[in-house]
Amino acid sequence: MAPFTREQLEACVRHARPNLDAGPVLERIGTGKFNTSYFVEADGEALVLRIAPSRDAVFCFYERDMMKQEPGLHAVLRERTDVPVAEVVAFDDSHAILPRDWLLMERLPGVPLSDGPPCDADRILEATGRCLAQVHGITAEAYGYLGAHRPMQPQETWAEAFRVMWTSLLADCAGVGHYDAAEVARLTRLLDERLEAFDRPVPARLLHMDIWSQNLLVGPDGGLSGIVDWDRALWGDPEIEFAVLDYCGISRPAFWRGYGRERDTSSQARVRGVFYFLYELQKYIVIRHGRSGDPSAAARYKREAMRIVQEAFG
Repeated sequence: MAPFTREQLEACVRHARPNLDAGPVLERIGTGKFNTSYFVEADGEALVLRIAPSRDAVFCFYERDMMKQEPGLHAVLRERTDVPVAEVVAFDDSHAILPRDWLLMERLPGVPLSDGPPCDADRILEATGRCLAQVHGITAEAYGYLGAHRPMQPQETWAEAFRVMWTSLLADCAGVGHYDAAEVARLTRLLDERLEAFDRPVPARLLHMDIWSQNLLVGPDGGLSGIVDWDRALWGDPEIEFAVLDYCGISRPAFWRGYGRERDTSSQARVRGVFYFLYELQKYIVIRHGRSGDPSAAARYKREAMRIVQEAFG
């Protein structure tokens, strides 16, 4: 059970909607894997309340306080794209009501694609591709995790940013006891020896970094009605987003039709792709050991990562 009382949850809603006639109806959302979330019905308005994890939880370096960047991201996306993104109604990091950051947003229609609603999956993936192409059209002047949570210093090049990200994640894996100093040094050296593959004039593009079936909503008409969970967003090379799509089974032909651009298949792109896939994979070492309390699962992710390293680089 989450350590929140009914009174605390209602206070969050009333903070944003102080003139409610009746107490809000709250329903716990069971699918959340990071935040604690509730569907909210408040005087006929459908909302979602999301509550960040406790600050003493185990995080990957970019996860701590990452909810702080969502209001700004949602505003930019709603202003500059037609991607179905919820309006954020309120965000609070004062911890005056709850001892955690929380936000309240509109509830988009539909259910997650992972729930198996009746729909044409290719239609959803093609629409996702069109949306992600718009997202990738938004650029910044620096690279990395640039949100208000600032887990790293912005970098002037993507190669510099990815090296910071890579070594930070290796440190996280070591922090939960699954990489020793020699393994960290080896994996750092592997990247350094191939860093020129990342040193190219790619714009710092906005990336979602968590596109999978649970974060794609299917509306009553069978179309894409929402893309949710933008808190892992970063600014950089879209190829790292493609690695997440590969991992999550999204990068199918229908997606690429919607995306409308060819994927780089050069030898250097393949090198980048290995590191990007490993970046996605290795986060589960931290998540499974530190948050799920399952060190055996974390060890399996490590073995898979080392198998990929061996096959790719010897």
